[in-house]
Amino acid sequence: MARWLLSLSGLAVMAAAAPAHFTMLLPDKASVKRGEEVVVTLQYGHPFEHELTDADPPKKFVLVDPAGKVQDLTGKLEKVSLPGANGKPAAAFRVRFTPEMRGDHVFVAEGAPRWDPEGEEFEQDTAQVVVHVQAQKGWDAVPAGEGGLRLEPLTRPYGLLPGMVFQARAVQGGKPAARAGCEVERYNAAPPKELPPDEHVTRTMKTDPNGVVTCTLTEPGWWAIGVATEGGKREREGKTYPVRQRAILWVHVDEKR
Repeated sequence: MARWLLSLSGLAVMAAAAPAHFTMLLPDKASVKRGEEVVVTLQYGHPFEHELTDADPPKKFVLVDPAGKVQDLTGKLEKVSLPGANGKPAAAFRVRFTPEMRGDHVFVAEGAPRWDPEGEEFEQDTAQVVVHVQAQKGWDAVPAGEGGLRLEPLTRPYGLLPGMVFQARAVQGGKPAARAGCEVERYNAAPPKELPPDEHVTRTMKTDPNGVVTCTLTEPGWWAIGVATEGGKREREGKTYPVRQRAILWVHVDEKR
């Protein structure tokens, strides 16, 4: 997986070529009916390669219901173990939720800064995903968070077919995050037998002057659309290191019928 692109003084620069990781926020179903349980799993690692490592518990895990009410589900998260890289177990977190109303339910996991020894920096992820419940209402809801960087879907993030174009707008501090580095990658539920070249694993691009990222989602399944910006500095063992703010929106593409 390619390293995230960063926005620095208006220019996108490529960091070290070491692989990056994504925070994955994946429901077991993209669409459910009212009264039907959905299980949302938070895991960490390489989505395309399906290489999982330990996920940290989120600082905050919330749900925005179709009426705009924010529910704090942090205390309802259950720690689980998933098969990880090199045969080692990987920690993950799950929540079970049964929607009581029709409309779109937005789950948001806000992480604490996480040390990346390869990049010698901290990463702070906010991941979000929409679960559709019978009525198209509220899919563009984006709650404010501590990090300030968010992706607002401009295209409905479900009910998509392969080859459709998807757009989202990156916003930080209430303003468009122009020329911010973006990555787009598909999730595989199991490790592929063969990996394509890196440039076919992770797509890289920048937001436009209005903070909009545009991409084509070519295959069915879950896709990560991510944007990264500078997020200040943080000390570690007497030294100061940069913090990368990352907003990751998970989008589902259906099989062709």
